[in-house]
Amino acid sequence: MASLPAVYYTPEQYLELERSADHKSEYYSGQIFSMAGASEAHNIITVNLSRELSLQLRGRPCRTYSGDMRIRVSATGLYTYPDNAAVCGERKFDDKHTDTLTNPNVIIEVLSPSTELYDRGEKFAHYRRLPSLTDYILISQDKMRIEHYTRQDETHWLLTEATEPQDEIVLRSIECRLALSSVYENVEFAAPSPINADVTARS
Repeated sequence: MASLPAVYYTPEQYLELERSADHKSEYYSGQIFSMAGASEAHNIITVNLSRELSLQLRGRPCRTYSGDMRIRVSATGLYTYPDNAAVCGERKFDDKHTDTLTNPNVIIEVLSPSTELYDRGEKFAHYRRLPSLTDYILISQDKMRIEHYTRQDETHWLLTEATEPQDEIVLRSIECRLALSSVYENVEFAAPSPINADVTARS
């Protein structure tokens, strides 16, 4: 049996559908991709991030956005929803609806098993095409670990990693600090499996 031909959408068609949908979807190269739900830990971390950034940006010409703010990477045509984003100064949007930001300074993704490879690889490749982006942050939800990529120039990014409660991620571009103890507040990590525990004990 012949397979059905793929349906391709224009960005305008995608946005019209998305603005009336009851769930979020990404868009790239004519295709629409539904986004899955998130775990409790994922939700707690994103709420903690929004709280910390909102408090530190209060009274300044900056905004922080939760996962409901759509981002467009103009250079590649990707429309997506990062878990958190922030911008200082002028905010630029795709159109008059002001629901699609095009110039984030900071993008944060909380890693999930189903999206980790994408967030680390192809999605980051898209994000790097944003001239405004200075910081890309990946947050593990099953262990205390934050990876912070800072733009050095057009082609180079510096990676720093934080793994202890007292560690901080410094976002110089928006003058904010994220303490791991605050990011992971109320997150309950699963106990290690017997195999992992045995390896840890012998290491």
